[in-house]
Amino acid sequence: MSDWYWGYKPKPRIKTRGGIKSQSKRGSFGQSWWAKRWIAVLESFNIGARLDRGRSYARSGQVLSIEISKGLITSRVQGSRARPYEIIINVKTLNDHDWEQLAGSLSTQAIFAAKLLAGEMPQEIETAFAEQKLSLFPEKLRDLETNCSCPDWSNPCKHIAAVYYLLGEEFDRDPFLIFKLRGATRDEFIKLLGASGATPSSRGITTEEMPSSSEPLTTEGDVYWIGEKLPDDFFGDVRLPPVSAAGPKRLGNFPFWRGSEMLLDAIEPVYKQVSQYGLNLFLGERETRSPQRRRER
Repeated sequence: MSDWYWGYKPKPRIKTRGGIKSQSKRGSFGQSWWAKRWIAVLESFNIGARLDRGRSYARSGQVLSIEISKGLITSRVQGSRARPYEIIINVKTLNDHDWEQLAGSLSTQAIFAAKLLAGEMPQEIETAFAEQKLSLFPEKLRDLETNCSCPDWSNPCKHIAAVYYLLGEEFDRDPFLIFKLRGATRDEFIKLLGASGATPSSRGITTEEMPSSSEPLTTEGDVYWIGEKLPDDFFGDVRLPPVSAAGPKRLGNFPFWRGSEMLLDAIEPVYKQVSQYGLNLFLGERETRSPQRRRER
């Protein structure tokens, strides 16, 4: 059916500022296998041109907010009317018994447990769900209930499609969001894995293993307050880190980023410059001005 419906001609959408913009500028959404599986659920609904409009909404920042809780997604999307449309997506959750059975099964498979405890999503996880007669992703239309306050007769509409696409990209950042939508947060599931016998390997030193020092404090004031001369090899091999901005990269990008450039892409060059500056300063090289001051010259 065309967009002309009972003589109604759709109005152009109201442009927004500060909305959630997808990182995909063209082509497909999502890079990981689990993100692509989520998008495949949406595209299986066969809603035609509304998928294209949904992609356009996601890329132009028309989605104002997205909130995710167990089995529920709420969102606000700016359309052609002054008041943003309210969207509700209900996802069928698994019950506690299902999650316990799944955790018990996965805890016996070392590779699954190790990857999950490390925060990774193994692709074979869908097979593990299937063996328990469960599904990680919604399989049937009745597993999802969608509603939008817009006047479009189609469900899902383009506004719902836009939210779906942005969720697909968010799954790239945090694969355990699909667990949350199915009824268990990452921490809850990891706890279930631990209760089933899976534990992460510990390489740290416990307080019982830490050596105790019985050496008395020095009575020399200068040594006590200033310290003794450090040995030449005290710092070991000082060099640039092999991975730039390792800390922020481990934390990942902010959820539902609203900028035109990803945060990690923006700050990584700064980390590289400051690392080189710090190394030069440590080695006592002549060029020790900060990158910022060099740019101001």
